[in-house]
Amino acid sequence: MLRDITLGQYYQTDSVLHRLDPRVKLAGTLLYIISLFFFRNFIGYMVAAVFLAMVIKLSHVPFKFMVKGMKAMLFLLLITVVFNLFLTPGEPLVTLWKLTITREGMQTAFTMAVRLMMLVIGSSVMTLTTTPNNLTDGMEKGMRPLKVFKVPVHEVAMMMSIALRFIPILLEETDKIMKAQIARGADFESGNLIRRAKALVPLLVPLFISAFRRANDLAMAMEARCYRGGEGRTKMKPLIYQRRDRIAYLCILAYLAASIGLGRIRI
Repeated sequence: MLRDITLGQYYQTDSVLHRLDPRVKLAGTLLYIISLFFFRNFIGYMVAAVFLAMVIKLSHVPFKFMVKGMKAMLFLLLITVVFNLFLTPGEPLVTLWKLTITREGMQTAFTMAVRLMMLVIGSSVMTLTTTPNNLTDGMEKGMRPLKVFKVPVHEVAMMMSIALRFIPILLEETDKIMKAQIARGADFESGNLIRRAKALVPLLVPLFISAFRRANDLAMAMEARCYRGGEGRTKMKPLIYQRRDRIAYLCILAYLAASIGLGRIRI
């Protein structure tokens, strides 16, 4: 299950999406996520699904690899659906004991589930097609206007990039520790909630120690290379917009206009 999380991983291949400027992918992902919350009918979600399918096709990342990241989100998805299904007031359809499923609850549960799935897959496309270095440079360039308000843009972008980079590393470390503890007789599956929580202690303690050790090693490596922040630093490969990036911006704006325009029509 832990190996199925694709957020933060990079998939090495040659595609149009991989060659795009990271600022385009960051802006496109943000606008795509925002557009998901403007839809009021089925047409809007269809437009968003078709656009996402086209982007996945252009990325040359296998669809199975893209979708397997949803396995780790099934529990959150199930909780979201159940809560919206039974706790949304409206026209009753089915009554189960003291719980009532309403028409509005079914609609809300469906839209929330679709939004969550598209949000996770859309975000995964960005990280799967962008290296951590390019992601850091794109964030720093995109947040440059915040320097007017004395925001340490370079440091913020660096921290976000390191956090994303450490997600797959820590997940792999968790998987190794869990298998080692199971081999020593640990049981993470049986028992009530309190017993399962206590069983996680032998997993969390070495995981935190490993995380702090990796953070210390990274800090020492950066200090050994005379890292002193972003002030006065230059880029070996500066970000420059190409023709394909401008075309990608036009495609994103066209999708945004079409999806929000069609998605807000009341049927």
